[in-house]
Amino acid sequence: MSTQTLLKTPLHTLHLELGARMVPFAGYDMPVQYPLGVMKEHQHTREQAGLFDVSHMGQIRLTGANAARALETLVPVDILDLPVGMQRYAMFTNESGGILDDLMVANLGNDELFLVVNAACKDQDLAHLRQHIGEQCQIEALFEERALLALQGPAAVKVLARLAPEVNSMTFMQFASLKLLGVDCYVSRSGYTGEDGFEISVPAANAQALARALLAEPQVEAIGLGARDSLRLEAGLCLYGHDMNAQTTPIEAGLLWAISKARRADGPRAGGFPGAEAIFAQQRDGVSRKRVGFLPQERTPVREGAEIVNQAGDSIGTVCSGGFGPTLGGPLAMGYVDSAYLALDTVVWAIVRGKQVPMVVSKMPFVPQRYYRG
Repeated sequence: MSTQTLLKTPLHTLHLELGARMVPFAGYDMPVQYPLGVMKEHQHTREQAGLFDVSHMGQIRLTGANAARALETLVPVDILDLPVGMQRYAMFTNESGGILDDLMVANLGNDELFLVVNAACKDQDLAHLRQHIGEQCQIEALFEERALLALQGPAAVKVLARLAPEVNSMTFMQFASLKLLGVDCYVSRSGYTGEDGFEISVPAANAQALARALLAEPQVEAIGLGARDSLRLEAGLCLYGHDMNAQTTPIEAGLLWAISKARRADGPRAGGFPGAEAIFAQQRDGVSRKRVGFLPQERTPVREGAEIVNQAGDSIGTVCSGGFGPTLGGPLAMGYVDSAYLALDTVVWAIVRGKQVPMVVSKMPFVPQRYYRG
């Protein structure tokens, strides 16, 4: 895709002004790093606060008395009992139990739900919603109308409280409608770095003023996609299209925790979502492969796509995400391996440029998560 045909977020001119190196990502021209560099951007987010432009993600509003019940027919998550002012992680599943996308769902009250879906999937997600539940609720795509900023790191609450003191009392996964610089915004205490922080949905026309106001704070630096990836990898978080896809089930991906108890086989509203029986069978009988974390035992970074072998040289899996963890101080990876190799401290080998790199199966997250739970 040429740069002429790439989409631009409302902050595009600001990225260029800040000296960002831009790359194509999910059909958008996006900042991969700024002059500070990926390593320092990563460390700054862990130590103070980083501002990310995630406006390429898709924002969708569902309204109507049946919206929650309708959405439950597409996700293995308890939406009916999601409290007003809270959000929950969810997945769209297909008939074989595979993951079509992962998303966040917030309950705004007054029969209104707010969804954030992945950039590369947003058009198909919108079509999926309209096809299956379009007659049961109103579905409104906010792709052009709203931008999305993520303010992440231990200083994020202090910074955002200068604009909206109410954020001080919010806890992890709480969601609120707040005024920032006099503009109505949706703010959730969440993010994808493993740090405390906030995601802010702001009208596109007001996004640049808000971003500039936040960047004017001494604790805040602009952070690109490079550090966003290393931060989420240290936190052991999945990236759609890499660590899960339509051929991967929540059980294989290690996401059983995201299937609400009310929707599991023994729950009061068991099943009723695509692929439920396949997922329940895997939960009951186990799976032949699963996502785990790895710590490579050499300094060589192990990248996505690397084959994983056992001591005999037999292929037993594939790396789905990998790189260097600046906070961890070494390489790290996630991958899918045969179920015989899932135990912690099991030694396996990744094939990197024809060479075998030893790796040890490790617990995740690699770096402790610091979400604020109150």
